[in-house]
Amino acid sequence: MAETAAGVSRFKANYAVERKIEPFYKGGKAQLDQTGHHLFCVCGTKVNILDVASGALLRSLEQEDQEDITAFDLSPDNEVLVTASRALLLAQWAWREGTVTRLWKAIHTAPVASMAFDATSTLLATGGCDGAIRVWDIVQHYGTHHLRGSPGVVHLVAFHPDPSRLLLFSSAVDTSVRMWSLQDRSCLAVLTAHYSAVTSLSFSEDGHTMLSSGRDKICIVWDLQSYQATRTVPVFESIEAAVLLPEEPAPALAVKNSGLHFLTAGDQGILRVWEAASGQCVYTQPQMPGLRQELTHCTLARTAGLLLTVTTDHNLLLYEARSLQLQKQFAGYSEEVLDVRFLGPNDSHIVVASNSPCLKVFELQTLACQILHGHTDIVLALDVFRKGWLFVSCAKDQSIRIWRMNKAGQVTCVAQGSGHTHSVGTICCSRLKESFLVTGSQDCTVKLWPLPEALLSKNTAVDSDPVLLQAQTTQRCHDKDINSLAVSPNDKLLATGSQDRTAKLWALPQCQLLGVFSGHRRGLWNVQFSPTDQVLATASADGTIKLWALQDFSCLKTFEGHDASVLKVAFVSRGSQLLSSGSDGLLKLWTIKSNECVRTLDAHEDKVWGLHCSRLDDHAITGGSDSRIILWKDVTEAEQAEEQAKREEQVIKQQELDNLLHEKRYLRALGLAISLDRPHTVLTVIQAIRRDPDACEKLEDTVLRLRRDQKEALLRFCVTWNTNSRHCHEAQAVLSVLLRHEAPEELLAYEGVRGTLEALLPYTERHFQRLSRTLQAATFLDFLWHNMKLSPLPSAPTAL
Repeated sequence: MAETAAGVSRFKANYAVERKIEPFYKGGKAQLDQTGHHLFCVCGTKVNILDVASGALLRSLEQEDQEDITAFDLSPDNEVLVTASRALLLAQWAWREGTVTRLWKAIHTAPVASMAFDATSTLLATGGCDGAIRVWDIVQHYGTHHLRGSPGVVHLVAFHPDPSRLLLFSSAVDTSVRMWSLQDRSCLAVLTAHYSAVTSLSFSEDGHTMLSSGRDKICIVWDLQSYQATRTVPVFESIEAAVLLPEEPAPALAVKNSGLHFLTAGDQGILRVWEAASGQCVYTQPQMPGLRQELTHCTLARTAGLLLTVTTDHNLLLYEARSLQLQKQFAGYSEEVLDVRFLGPNDSHIVVASNSPCLKVFELQTLACQILHGHTDIVLALDVFRKGWLFVSCAKDQSIRIWRMNKAGQVTCVAQGSGHTHSVGTICCSRLKESFLVTGSQDCTVKLWPLPEALLSKNTAVDSDPVLLQAQTTQRCHDKDINSLAVSPNDKLLATGSQDRTAKLWALPQCQLLGVFSGHRRGLWNVQFSPTDQVLATASADGTIKLWALQDFSCLKTFEGHDASVLKVAFVSRGSQLLSSGSDGLLKLWTIKSNECVRTLDAHEDKVWGLHCSRLDDHAITGGSDSRIILWKDVTEAEQAEEQAKREEQVIKQQELDNLLHEKRYLRALGLAISLDRPHTVLTVIQAIRRDPDACEKLEDTVLRLRRDQKEALLRFCVTWNTNSRHCHEAQAVLSVLLRHEAPEELLAYEGVRGTLEALLPYTERHFQRLSRTLQAATFLDFLWHNMKLSPLPSAPTAL
């Protein structure tokens, strides 16, 4: 096996979780505070708060009932956050501290579906699934209004921006907008013009105009003085949100006058700006390559000048409102992570393929995210070239793409190719230099794609169109799906693993068959070449990993330990160990020489599809069906150093203990022994005290001068000693001191004393029964001894 410069391999013993990238948004409302510094979004039972600048999760707010959050809203002054749960409870939060300041019943008979504050941050409106609307005074803590009349779920509530007018707007399933007077507690008007669900309401700065949008592909401008629709604008897409823009010119958005303009977001996945007066679209956001992602939310933080949009696959995008320049991207939910790879020459980034056509690139230090568009169907696999700047992806859309990351961390697509007739499920790069890549498909073929010179040229323009790739070699390799490919470290061999239970070895570049590895009972998920030996590792759905010799295709070793399919395997420690992941959610570290599973790592809750090790072999990254991406750190050296330090400390303390016992400084010795938390060492000290000529006084004086926590520890140790007849005398001696000198109330206040007494009683009774039997036997022997004594012999007669 591989050897280090010192001559012996340094085996890994453990990995620890260094960082997790977990879902923080699974759909529903998302909101920015007015400063644009914080982002609030729903994730099941929690409202998560993110720092916009760093992307870090600052806090998760969860109500005591631990029920799903159905609605929330942040007050315009950014001070108060209110959440509503499925348990019909409303919670008012001091969100910066993460504490609930007030909890009250919603009084709705069904969950709260919508929520909104007024401009003064004192009134809160809640719309329920029961068709009722309630208004609450947040400052005085009481309900002010109960408005009935809406049919079905009230999914939209909004206050008029002028608080002096005391107007509330709502929309329910009947597609109309109701205007309520809070002064008269009545419905002033029912605005009917939409033919489908109303999705948003937006107000002009002067409060005279309202804009409504709907899934009926129209936006309507309303005059709030006459309660009439002044213009209906057909927007030709189902709209989820429309936002009135500030009434000032914005040349970047083709807004040339200060008239009313609004922005729409809907199922076409692009933002558009419309002029309300003419009903004309004046600006259309450039279309991203690849599959369009529908937009589900769009909100404007006016003070910060930021626009927040949300896509159907839970990506949150922040734009500068006046130019629609993309500022930040957040991946709220990755669904099932199918593959993950380190990127960059220093492994500074990772690229993630999830159940989506989009790729996500995270910078590990800040977790800043880039979302890459290009593929039109789910990306299935990834690989990275040796230098770390170029990486490749393949997808269900039967295509492959090559991406380049620049020194600033920005990623662009530089090449693409197609030719397979089914999904491309696996891809592998050349290892020595950036010269070719190999793909495997459900069409049972392997294709070899050389990288064109134009792609590798440093003069290639950044914004040039992707180069088209042409396959050089096509070879039918298996009878079933090809699940995995591996290129040997010298770029001369190719290994393929298939659902047909075999792995095959091929000579590159012509793809000539060299041999077949047969022995697994089920399909193969992964194949990997050793970086140092003539060995191939295969991971199979039969729950085993096998090592094969490349010379004669024989099976060298079989590793059994996973309870289900082994999905990925990687060589670590310079080829002397294996790291594997399985559909049981576990990672296992194996030492090849001994066939031993050194460590089992459990941090995923579902199949671990993605596994990749860093160049320095000190980190690993995993991704699974539980949507988690976990960065693991090799902590072997740190743990060994810590263990060594502990051993040295124990030796020093043991030496100190021996010195204290020799000097008969029993109190210090006993305190030190208790701090070591070793019952046998404490027992040694007690035995040393009991060997002293003044044992009783010394033991009593030493035990009573201990601190309470030390007495509690000593009592726990007595339980251990008392189970052994050889050491029960020391336990009983300590118990005798405590029972004679400690008041019952004090003893009962000891931590865990009831369990301690329950454990002491049966063994103590047994010891006393044994002593009683011994005493009876001794008395009987004493009686026999006295009765067996011979009478004194008669004295000899005296001579006369």
